[in-house]
Amino acid sequence: MHQTKGEADEGPQRFCPGRDRREGTSVTQRSWWKLWVLALAFGLMPAASPGQQAAQQEIPDAPSAKRPASQFPPPAPRVNTSPLPEDDKSAAEPPAGPSSEEAPVPAAPSPEVKTVPAGSVPQEPGSPRDQLFTLSKVVDFVLVPVTVKDEDGRLVNGLLPKDFSVFENGTQQQLKFFTSDPFPLSAAIIFDLSMPDVAVRKLNQTFPALQGAFSQFDEVAVYTYSTAVRRVTEFGGVNEKLTAMLNQMKTQTGRNSGPPVLGGPLGSGPMVNGLPLESGVPPVLTPPKESHTLNDALLAAAMDLSKQPRDRRKIIFIVSDGREYGSKAGYTDTLKVLLSNEVTVYALAVDSAAIPGYKKLAQYKLPGLARGNILPKYAGATGGEVFTEFSREAMERVYSRATGDARNQYTLGYNTRTGPGGGYREIEVRVFRPKVKVAAKYGYYPLPAPAK
Repeated sequence: MHQTKGEADEGPQRFCPGRDRREGTSVTQRSWWKLWVLALAFGLMPAASPGQQAAQQEIPDAPSAKRPASQFPPPAPRVNTSPLPEDDKSAAEPPAGPSSEEAPVPAAPSPEVKTVPAGSVPQEPGSPRDQLFTLSKVVDFVLVPVTVKDEDGRLVNGLLPKDFSVFENGTQQQLKFFTSDPFPLSAAIIFDLSMPDVAVRKLNQTFPALQGAFSQFDEVAVYTYSTAVRRVTEFGGVNEKLTAMLNQMKTQTGRNSGPPVLGGPLGSGPMVNGLPLESGVPPVLTPPKESHTLNDALLAAAMDLSKQPRDRRKIIFIVSDGREYGSKAGYTDTLKVLLSNEVTVYALAVDSAAIPGYKKLAQYKLPGLARGNILPKYAGATGGEVFTEFSREAMERVYSRATGDARNQYTLGYNTRTGPGGGYREIEVRVFRPKVKVAAKYGYYPLPAPAK
């Protein structure tokens, strides 16, 4: 088919070497040339190194004495420049939005703290704390341990609050507390070493039975007295330490059982015709005074028991003949401390106090001699009991009886209608059961009101 000259010019361009040399490069060759120049330009341009980038940043000044050192800029985040496959490039792109490293979230401002003097913080009206302090008040609560036994000396169980009536100074009180549950004991054991040596040696053989009368929940302290009071052990559990101390006490001895020596070579030395060989002047010999500081021993034990917790039954168990002479404390003062701290006295009367008919003879006190057995006075006033035994086997049985009676008492409680403080107040406990024996303290001395 024949084409005209205009149609031939408008047709597609073809590459012809002869034509390129004559008319110059075509459009396609010019495009490739531009691309090659751009690639060469970008390839020869040196990339900025990390050191040069850091050099472009502002260099902080050296520290000065007048101006504090400027803070260094935070390090730039590390970027992973390793090539990724085509499919994993999307994972390398950071998520949209500000990054935690680039734009840290500022911390919330802490509330302002104000320091005020103690007790000056105003309370909102009607707050629970204000109501608590408004409703609280000081009450005078009295606890009365009571032991009830039948005619044979056995404990009477199963009594209820309706079976008891408590009177204070002749006025019946309303019971607010009643329990027959056993209490752990805080016991002070007192041994009389002013007794004759025969009685003391018999007492030393009963120590294993005494230790077995207490439980693992009890606390025990040991005291001795003759001319002075000595605390052998502090309050602690029934353990190996107490056993070792009681074993050491087995070597203790009492006073001479015979009459005092007032004459002869054993009393004043060598004599010729009734006169001393050295001086020649007849000596004046007087019998030594005996000391039985029973009051001081009870007072020391009561003061230590006052520091023990109130949820424990506080008792004193004393083994003695009950004779008192030479104490600094009197009976009235000692009894006041016992009653004020709710301490009950249990006693094991031995030696002369266990002889039948001795109770009547002890009522008479001769001048210069020790007072008779005063253990019943302490035991009766505090709600305890006196056990009179003479043999070693009977003494060992008394230990478990005394601790059992003290641990398993009925406990009554009431709020006294009289204010705190004041003098002695009498207590009478009545049990509505026939032929029973009731043992309770005769009264108490109220503690003074707490200071405001």
